[in-house]
Amino acid sequence: MTDAGYPVISSLIFLPLAASVALFFIRQDGFVRGFTLVVGILECLLALPLFGYVPNGGYQFEETVAWIPAWDITYHLAVDGLSLFMIMLTAVLLPLCVLCSWTYIGKRIKEFHFCLLLMTAACVGVFSALDFVLFYVFWEAMLVPMYLLIAVWGGPERKYASIKFFLYTLAGSTLLLAAIVAFRTVGGTFDITVLTSKTFSFEFQFWTFLAMALAFAVKVPMFPLHTWLPAAHVQAPSAGSVILAAVLLKMGTYGFLRLCLPLAPAASVYFAPMMIAVSIASILYGGLIALGQKDIKKLVAYSSVAHMGFVTLGIFVLTQRGVEGAILQMLNHGITTGALFMLIGLIYERSHSREITDNQGLGKYMPAFMFFWGLFSLSSLAFPGTNSFVGEVLVLAGTFEVNTWAGFLAIPGAMLAAAYMLRLMQKVAWGDPSSYKKKWGDLNGREWIYLMPMAFLVFYIGFAPGPALRMISPSITTVLTTIEQKNQTLGFHKDMPLAECMQLEPAARVADGADSSVSLPGKERL
Repeated sequence: MTDAGYPVISSLIFLPLAASVALFFIRQDGFVRGFTLVVGILECLLALPLFGYVPNGGYQFEETVAWIPAWDITYHLAVDGLSLFMIMLTAVLLPLCVLCSWTYIGKRIKEFHFCLLLMTAACVGVFSALDFVLFYVFWEAMLVPMYLLIAVWGGPERKYASIKFFLYTLAGSTLLLAAIVAFRTVGGTFDITVLTSKTFSFEFQFWTFLAMALAFAVKVPMFPLHTWLPAAHVQAPSAGSVILAAVLLKMGTYGFLRLCLPLAPAASVYFAPMMIAVSIASILYGGLIALGQKDIKKLVAYSSVAHMGFVTLGIFVLTQRGVEGAILQMLNHGITTGALFMLIGLIYERSHSREITDNQGLGKYMPAFMFFWGLFSLSSLAFPGTNSFVGEVLVLAGTFEVNTWAGFLAIPGAMLAAAYMLRLMQKVAWGDPSSYKKKWGDLNGREWIYLMPMAFLVFYIGFAPGPALRMISPSITTVLTTIEQKNQTLGFHKDMPLAECMQLEPAARVADGADSSVSLPGKERL
């Protein structure tokens, strides 16, 4: 039980799970939508105690229950500054996704909302789990509903897109499972907090980092493992694209922060230059490909590759400013790109096309729509006064602190964002209109309702980022301090040759495994 008087995190997980089961007893489609909307509103209300999080760098709202004692597996949940805003965003998106799908989804209504509820529960679980097995269960649980959202309610090429999504993410999950087994074998526990207190040999960190990093790079996705994302985004229904962009992609960057950095700190520092280079490649590649797109949804999908490149860049510069910017951009990208996919969905309902040429000249007939489109487009290109500007500036500032050349190489990515978003905004607003656009109606009340919260967050974070930064900063300091202390304990520094690094072992070992340093002797060492 937490200070809120009830288990906050468990309630956020089990409410949508219970509601997903209850859906099978509801027959009327209209009631299914209304019921899921009410559940989404309750989910937001249950998340309100999270605003009481005290930014002290530690875990709060913690819940620990023995799950499988024979294997030392626990139901262990908690929240800190790394996960707080992603859990909040997941809760907020549930009712908004229901609203934006109200008329978009016309078949298998019950099954669609079942997938939305299951996805919400799995996503909250991933961001709050502190047991490796529990984390992996939630990580895998989100695969099936996302696969179904694409395969059942997607576009003409939905089968190809859904299978590609499933195979890519399943391959990454297999690598993650191998790393989990390795940590249990060497560390003696599945508890992430206990494993974080241990120091492992560099060789063990080297291989486990590679396994975890590949799994998380697929999820982000980072270039060149990104090819599943545009297909999934283009074919997915609006709500599927919103959840995919706003939440699922962040599981990869969250994995870097929660697992790679504290569990394999020496390997994280060693591989940081490579991760920075791949991040910059993602930024430039995503921006260049987005610039040439004619499909609005595909353009926004490729822009996600570039924007998530800024997040991974901020993480692996390993500075306070850089990581602050990365976590803020995780939230910002979820807000901005999620809203853009909502707008693409509502205009698709009118034009039945996502081609730029079929959706031009809307400024004359849909001024309210163009207000939101302009706002979220400016946020996407990190215009001053919007939420994305703060995060991107922090990432670039952190990058310049570490390497001037890396900072300069990332700047063209920001310029490309301005190029493709302003080009798109100009054509949608002032391009040559088709005659049938005169028959289109502007935003209705339901569309105003689900767009207004996202617009509010764009302005609030853009003009007052201080509260958000105060929430996340202590947790970032804890992670960076852990990296520094554990690397000092191991005797590692970033300029050491690889052969010398591979010989590094924790200084202290005891037979019962109760120490804070763990390694395997001789042939058993990984």
